[in-house]
Amino acid sequence: MAAQRKLGKATDQRMALLKNQVSQLLWNGKLETTFARAKEVQKLAEKYITLAVNTYTDTVEVEKAKIVDGKETTVKVVNDGAKKLAARRTLMANLADLQEARQPKESGTAYKVRTKTVRHPLIEKMFNVYAPKFAKAAEEKGQKGGYTAIYKMNARRGDAAEMALIVVL
Repeated sequence: MAAQRKLGKATDQRMALLKNQVSQLLWNGKLETTFARAKEVQKLAEKYITLAVNTYTDTVEVEKAKIVDGKETTVKVVNDGAKKLAARRTLMANLADLQEARQPKESGTAYKVRTKTVRHPLIEKMFNVYAPKFAKAAEEKGQKGGYTAIYKMNARRGDAAEMALIVVL
């Protein structure tokens, strides 16, 4: 049994393809691709979601000195703990840096204001949306994993490749 499918691509092309497809799956919640690619994307997506679920609660509260109107005050700031920071860096290295899209009829200034504080929207979505959702499901059901599902579809018309839809549950 092979460790991974080669997908008819050179290693660098295959890794770039999978990186982009996993990123698109996590950003949009679903992805239509060939069945072999879907199996590889599922492997990676499950690993990344598990990493986020296991570390999203690791935070540290720090007090920082800040000068406001000439007076020094202390402000409490919540930072990532060591494990969450390492997980965040791993995800940033292995996922494409997707940016928030501009909404229809949204002005440029409104878009800038809305996206000003978020530097890596996909990583934030992993820790703020997926991780709490799947951690809660793991507590209720008593099981981990099974974050994605693959549904087979009809063959592609041009080359009869077996197509699949992969969905984040």
